[in-house]
Amino acid sequence: MEGRVSKKKTIIFPDYHQSSNDELIKEYLLDIECTNLTVNTVLNYSSCLKEFNSFFDKSLLDVDISDLKRFKIYIENKKNRFDKKLSSSTISRYFTAVESFYEFLEFGEFIDKSPMPKFRRRYLKEYKKKKYTGDSRRKIISVEEMSILVNSIIDPRDKAVAVLLAKTGIRRRELMNLNVEDVDWVEQCIHLKPARKRTNLDVFFDDECARILKRWIVSRSNRKNIGTKALFLNERGGRMGRNAIYELIVKYATRVGLHNPDSHRIQDRFTPHCMRHWYTTMLLRNGMRREYVKELRGDARQEAIDIYHHIDRKDLRDSYLACIPQLEIY
Repeated sequence: MEGRVSKKKTIIFPDYHQSSNDELIKEYLLDIECTNLTVNTVLNYSSCLKEFNSFFDKSLLDVDISDLKRFKIYIENKKNRFDKKLSSSTISRYFTAVESFYEFLEFGEFIDKSPMPKFRRRYLKEYKKKKYTGDSRRKIISVEEMSILVNSIIDPRDKAVAVLLAKTGIRRRELMNLNVEDVDWVEQCIHLKPARKRTNLDVFFDDECARILKRWIVSRSNRKNIGTKALFLNERGGRMGRNAIYELIVKYATRVGLHNPDSHRIQDRFTPHCMRHWYTTMLLRNGMRREYVKELRGDARQEAIDIYHHIDRKDLRDSYLACIPQLEIY
């Protein structure tokens, strides 16, 4: 296979015009391993591009704006596993992956110009990325509504997942990666695995949460287990995954009227991340100091004064117990 030399850099690229679409995508995925994208983002891009590829019966190098318009119509009418149309964020992710793919091809001079910028300006206005302004637009529920949600759950595992998310504000992936040994029953805290977005690795839980967790531990010993140390098991006995956690919360939130699966408005939807938002909001409303909330959330310390300011663990725990809402869980 002949190579092509970039005019800008002395790098030899393969001649993708002689490659299949599968090889094109494979080379792109190898390339973005050099970027700072998370593993989960790379997997999402891979999935989106495979579907993008299967939609066409031509080389992806020859895709033009008319082709992209047809793909847009297809994606906007596609149904998910619940027979619902895809959310706007999911559709946006498809085109973000496609745009990144064509940026790669343009950079290597395998196409003259990516069709995506012009296409995005005219046809993707409703999916335009908005500047991040925090979680203020997300659905906020009251303490009473959170109590109704968790008390509507009968299954010990599902109840423990919901209560732990509400009482600790941890992320889905952090919860998924928990092992039984990560729970410190004496200190009533959980030791999280190191992660790029997490600074503080210890989060506290209260007596309400402890009671529900212990109930799940008893139930866990009677469930199928293929030998995993995971705190939360799936139906096959393995580690519970991110999608399962998402579907769990959405299922129960829908049942009690907190989640509208037919709406694309973020205010009408209640997802696992809303638990983290609720946790943060309630701690602040109940008077916790902002630096304590940031510490419990594991937010990055951006200023020098934050780096040198050491928070006393006992003070942090006492403040947490004083501010975390009681849900009257039964």
